[in-house]
Amino acid sequence: MGKSMFYVFVLLFVGACSSKEVQQKVVDRTTLPIIPQPASFAFQDGNLEWSGPIHIRTATESQKEIAGFLKAYLDTKNLSSSLSTEGEGHHLITFVHVDDTTLNKEAYRMLINDQGIRIEAREDAGLFYGVQSLIQIAGAYEKEIPYMEIEDAPRFSYRGLHLDVGRHFFPADFIKKYIDLLAHHKFNRFHWHLTEDQGWRIEIKKFPKLQETAAYRDETVIGHATTRTRSQLKNFDGKRYGGYYTQEEIRDIVKYAQDRYVTIIPEIELPGHALAALSAYPTLGCTGGPYKAATTWGVFDDVYCAGKEETFHFLEGVLDEVVELFPSEYIHIGGDECPKTQWEKCPHCKKRMKNENLKDTHELQSYFIQRIEKYLNSKGRQIIGWDEILEGGLAPNATVMSWRGEEGGIAAAKQHHDVIMTPVNWCYFDYYQAGPEGEPLASGNMITVEKVYGYEPVPPQLNASETQYVLGAQANLWTEYVPTTDHAEYMVYPRACAMAEVVWSPKEKRNYDGFLKRMKEHAERLDEWDVNYAKHILTNVEKVSNSAQ
Repeated sequence: MGKSMFYVFVLLFVGACSSKEVQQKVVDRTTLPIIPQPASFAFQDGNLEWSGPIHIRTATESQKEIAGFLKAYLDTKNLSSSLSTEGEGHHLITFVHVDDTTLNKEAYRMLINDQGIRIEAREDAGLFYGVQSLIQIAGAYEKEIPYMEIEDAPRFSYRGLHLDVGRHFFPADFIKKYIDLLAHHKFNRFHWHLTEDQGWRIEIKKFPKLQETAAYRDETVIGHATTRTRSQLKNFDGKRYGGYYTQEEIRDIVKYAQDRYVTIIPEIELPGHALAALSAYPTLGCTGGPYKAATTWGVFDDVYCAGKEETFHFLEGVLDEVVELFPSEYIHIGGDECPKTQWEKCPHCKKRMKNENLKDTHELQSYFIQRIEKYLNSKGRQIIGWDEILEGGLAPNATVMSWRGEEGGIAAAKQHHDVIMTPVNWCYFDYYQAGPEGEPLASGNMITVEKVYGYEPVPPQLNASETQYVLGAQANLWTEYVPTTDHAEYMVYPRACAMAEVVWSPKEKRNYDGFLKRMKEHAERLDEWDVNYAKHILTNVEKVSNSAQ
C-alpha cells in the first residue's frame, strides 16, 4: 500500500498517544460510541481485553490493504500488530468476504467475543466501513471492549460532502485530509467544485490559459459584498490570488479517494459562473470581452455564449480531459444561476434560438444542458446539475441536485429522475452555526448542528414509487467567506457528523440527545485528529449529560 496510503491516518492519530499515558475508561453498555450510528447492534456479556500483540488475518490483497488502515491506527496506539494469512496469536481480527446477496454492497457485520473480532462483508467497501467502526470502538474503550454484534448498512447510496475551491483554493494535502475525514464518517461522494467566476482550479492541457490566466484574480473583496449589493462601497485587499491543481495532483487525489471508497464528482460550471474562463478565452462570451475573473461574490451577467459553436468545442475539449482524470459515473455541470441578460441581446444566441425553434432563453439553457449531456453520455458518463436545469425542460438522463429548497427534487422525482437532496435551509455549511456574534464571517443565515440532524431527505410529498429516486443527500461548503483550511474545518465539523447520521443511519434510530452523548466521545477523537471543529457542540453535550444525571 505504501506510506502515502497511511499519511493522514497516522498524522491524525499519533498526537493523543505520544503526549501522555491513556487512562482506562469504564466500559459503557448503554450506548455504542460510533458516528454514524449503526443500523443495529447488541451488547453481550463479557469484555475483550484489548492489548497486543494483535494479529490481523486477511485472505486477499484488497483485504490486506483495508487492514492496513487498522494496523496504522494500532501502531499509533503503541499496540503491536501484524498482518498475515494465518492469524495466530493473542488476539485475532479476521476479515471475511461472504457470498450473501442479501447484504448491501456497503454493509458489514462485526462480531466481538472471546475468539476475537470478525468483520465480514459482501464487498470491500463494507469491510472498510467495518474498520472505521472498529477504530472508533477501539478508541472509545481502549483496554476492554464489550462483546457485541453489529449489523450495519447505509440508508442511502449517495452520501455526499462538497467543497468549493473556486472562491478560495486549498492545497492538495488538505483535500486528502478532507477525504480522510469524509470517509471515516462513511460518506462516499466528494463533490469537488473546481471552476467559478473567481477562479479556475483544474489544469487543462488543451487550453493552457485556463491555468495561466483564469486560475488567478487581481484581488479579493473584504467582508460581505456581492452583486446584490452593488451600491455598497467595497474594500479590496489588493493582493493577486489564485492557484490550480495539476493533472498529476488530481490523479493522485483521485487514487487516494478510491483507496478510501470515496468517489470524486468533479464540477465544471456551465453555462454560468464562467467569468474566470472568459478572462482567458474572451471569444467564448457573447460580447467578446474584455473580461476579468471576479474579485467579489455573487452572480454575473457574463456567461458562456450559447450561440457560438466555439463554446461547445471548448467545453467538449475541457470535458475530454476531465473524464480522463475522473472515473466517476457522474460529472457535475452546474447549470445554476445563469442570467439570460446577454443571451437576450446576443445575435449568435438569437440565431441559435431561431434555428433550433426555441421559444425563449430558458429553452436555450435547456438546449445547452442537453447538448452537453449528450456529449457526456457518448463518453459513458451521466450528468448532475443544480435544480435550475429543470427550467425549459429537463435533460433526458440528468440527475438533479435540489438546492433552492426541496421543490426541485420533488418535481424531478415525480418525473422519474434521480435526485440528490441538498436544500439550502439544512445543508449549506457556509451559513452561521451560532452567533453571529463571536463567529467568523459567514453567509447570512444560520444552520445549527441540531437543525442539520433533524433533516429528512425524503419529502412527504413523494409516494412510495417516487421515493426510490431520492439517492441521498449532500452537505455543501461554499467558500466566499472561508479563506483558510482551519476555517473550512470549523464550518464543516461537527455539522458533518450530524449529516453523516442523516444519510447513513435508519430514520427511526436517530435521536438528537443520543447523538450528543456520542459526540462527547467523538469530540475527543476530533481533537486527536487535529480537526478545528466548532466547540459549540460541547456545551450542548454538557447540557444533555447534566439533564441525564
